[in-house]
Amino acid sequence: MKTINAIRMGGVDVLPLVEGGKGVAVSNGLSAGSWAASGGVGTFSAVNADSYDDSGRPVPQVYHGTTRRARHEELVAFAIEGGIAQARRAHEESGGQGRIHANILWEMGGAERVITGILEGAKGLVNGITCGAGMPYRLSEIASKFNIHYYPIVSSARAFNALWRRAYHKAQELLGGVVYEDPWLAGGHNGLSNSEDPTRPESPLPRVIALRRQMREFGLGETPIIMAGGVWWLEEWEDWIDNPDLGPVAFQFGTRPLLTRESPISDVWKQKLLTLKQGDVFLNRFSPTGFYSSAVNNGFIQGLRARNERQVAYTTEPVGEHTEEYGVGPRKRPVWLTPADLKDVHAWEREGFTEAMRTPDSTLVFETPETAEEIRLDQVNCMGCLSQCRFSNWSQEEPDFSTGKKADPRSFCIQKTLQDIAHTHNDPDSVDHNLMFSGHNGYRFATDPFYSNGFIPTVKQLIERILTGR
Repeated sequence: MKTINAIRMGGVDVLPLVEGGKGVAVSNGLSAGSWAASGGVGTFSAVNADSYDDSGRPVPQVYHGTTRRARHEELVAFAIEGGIAQARRAHEESGGQGRIHANILWEMGGAERVITGILEGAKGLVNGITCGAGMPYRLSEIASKFNIHYYPIVSSARAFNALWRRAYHKAQELLGGVVYEDPWLAGGHNGLSNSEDPTRPESPLPRVIALRRQMREFGLGETPIIMAGGVWWLEEWEDWIDNPDLGPVAFQFGTRPLLTRESPISDVWKQKLLTLKQGDVFLNRFSPTGFYSSAVNNGFIQGLRARNERQVAYTTEPVGEHTEEYGVGPRKRPVWLTPADLKDVHAWEREGFTEAMRTPDSTLVFETPETAEEIRLDQVNCMGCLSQCRFSNWSQEEPDFSTGKKADPRSFCIQKTLQDIAHTHNDPDSVDHNLMFSGHNGYRFATDPFYSNGFIPTVKQLIERILTGR
């Protein structure tokens, strides 16, 4: 394997190894600080991060507001306090080595307020902001306010071109790097565009060469590109290292740091990772963000898939083939179905899926009464964790704080399930009943000899292994 040398990133020399930011409470101050202490770039998630009580235990994020707007304000306060706590922990753990980045999602609720509050409360402790899940035009403006570097996450040269021309050219000196996140291989939310086929993965190399070509047009030939998604062993990427077409390149690891001793996820979750098989990670569009995302195809995802398959189109009047009357809800308000669809509906009802729930697309999905009630309760309890949410129809935009669309029962409350899987440490079913994000290489835990006999390394051991190869 080629020797891995330090590169210049964010004004300092660091190993070209970056910890992925991931989601709620999955990369924290301990994991990020440990990664940075080994000479790389540690990244803690600033997405509704945990804060701690005087005993060091995570503070439960319990909401008391009686309206979505009130709960949203509580959520923002929780997020700022938690982000500051994680920044402090990361700084302490790093011992002044490497770099510490905070990762936010541009489409999370109150994103600008949250990251601004964190940076104000943790001055000097955070070296950079990583941001994706949307088009974060104002990222450079926030970075300039605090004089720290910023790292946008993109999945195409076209996306970076738009960001640069609209905003980033005004803060070129603080652009620490550009993260290219492979939309077919990365875990969590992915940047697939409407013109790209989710079933036809494209090689990242020509796409990243196109990104570098675009960056060179803007005078960014020496600004690092950080490859994210699908990275496991660096020798598999040797044609990227010291490649003149690519320029300086670093590699981001999102999935592998999950299985370390410092990783805050439960032992149940870690053991589940060791059993994944190729194909167990499913690229889907169930997320309330509307983005594609990659998650383990567990009972939770299978339930969403089945719910979407128990779906029929309806009309409010007899039209064309929609000739069969069907009553919806307690008052049995009539809609019209096709004869074939009505036959399917009766079959689902015999199986216990008796609750018809309307979607924004003039369709009905069928669930059990218990699950339907849980869906309604989750929608009522919305705390505005996203800038806009198709599951609950929340929007953070005034005056209505609503998307103006019907809430969509085909999705789910993402805050609830991510909090549950992150904080339910003793329930063996937690990894089957909740959303479990993973990159598509997650199956390699079971086949990589490094993890033989259930071995779980420290962050330091993992980085040493990455640097020395197989």
